[in-house]
Amino acid sequence: MQLLIILFAIILQVFLTVKKINPFLSLLIVAITAGLLLGMPPGQLVKSIEKGVGSTLGGLALILCLGAVLGKILEASGAAEKIATTLIRKFGEKNIQWAVLLTGFLIGIPLYYNAGFVILVPLVFMLARKTGLPLLYIAIPMAAALSTTHCFLPPHPGPVVLVNAFHADMGKVLVYGIIIAIPAVIVAGPLLGRVVKGITSSQTNLFSPVDTELKELPAALPSFLIALLPVLLISLAVIAQNFLADGFVKTTFLFIGESTIALLIAVLLAFYFFGIRKNIPMDKLMKWLGDGISGIAMILLIITAGGVFKQVLQDSGTGDYIASFSSKWQMPPLIFAWVITALLRVTIGSATVAGITAAGIVAPLVTTGVASPELMVLAVGSGSVFGSHINDSGFWMYKEFFQLSLKQTFLSWTVMETLISILGLIGVLLLNYFI
Repeated sequence: MQLLIILFAIILQVFLTVKKINPFLSLLIVAITAGLLLGMPPGQLVKSIEKGVGSTLGGLALILCLGAVLGKILEASGAAEKIATTLIRKFGEKNIQWAVLLTGFLIGIPLYYNAGFVILVPLVFMLARKTGLPLLYIAIPMAAALSTTHCFLPPHPGPVVLVNAFHADMGKVLVYGIIIAIPAVIVAGPLLGRVVKGITSSQTNLFSPVDTELKELPAALPSFLIALLPVLLISLAVIAQNFLADGFVKTTFLFIGESTIALLIAVLLAFYFFGIRKNIPMDKLMKWLGDGISGIAMILLIITAGGVFKQVLQDSGTGDYIASFSSKWQMPPLIFAWVITALLRVTIGSATVAGITAAGIVAPLVTTGVASPELMVLAVGSGSVFGSHINDSGFWMYKEFFQLSLKQTFLSWTVMETLISILGLIGVLLLNYFI
């Protein structure tokens, strides 16, 4: 009976998504409906909702808001464009795919997918015009890099949500994610780009070079360092944790490498180097902050509603029941998590909602100790990008920007997303074997 209720909840979520109900509202409706059908008393259900909100926001609110602010500063100050143009100039036309790939990777870590896509698309068109190379030959590595950071690398919001849900170690997820992401993005980026370069786009002159809010771009060194600073500090904390003896130095590295502190340091430095030093008025800098946070307000609410659904499933006593499935079906927990997430992704469309929903379903596999929380983050992240098609906003954004037919979009975008997902799963299983 519990399985039927969970399946009904998933179907209800899919139905409400098709009816274009906002995921924040639909996830709350699904969570409350599932709780009542699972026999939770109304008073207990309300407490679970409150607990789900608190536990989700407690681990995420500052990280997501600071990440959004950092992304906005990089965008508005021109630092993101400086990173892109510097890499492209250094790599040269012959290695243009690798330049675009690395650019997408660097910009994709602090920025949301849509924001990174909008920033980089004009550069893709500019490069296609200047080099005469096929548009998708350049575009696919960019899109693959953004998708890979979206599902594998904290402090990007997607992996951070899953780290919080599974109580995983952020540093380990980052290290494991990089190990998995590198081969995945190479295959789904430059290699796939060479395969699909024969797909022609009718759009060749959509953008002129990017205009930023400022006329003069910042210097390359601070642009690179500040964009990558959160990742560097988190990685430093992982090294300190494993190789330094207890003491002041280790404690300091662990403190500045904590995700919230690392992002706060990056944001403060970004405000100084890209704002205060350039005599930008404080009210304009605070507008950047406000715009960054307002841009993720709905995403934060959707994530919170997903946390409520997860809490209801746990508090209703469904946890042990779900945890038993991987053994009953003789399916390894990491594969089980990937399959559940991939099915949700194909039916719901949103990678974020699919990941959040799956986290609630498979979390008991982590709490019962049958799966590594860090690898579970990456298994769910991999599944969340599987088989993107017409119910995914990213599918349509890619299609319309590059003026492709549905068939062309399936043969390039959908294949790229699916490759990243499958290669991610393979990477997770290999890490599980060796670690």
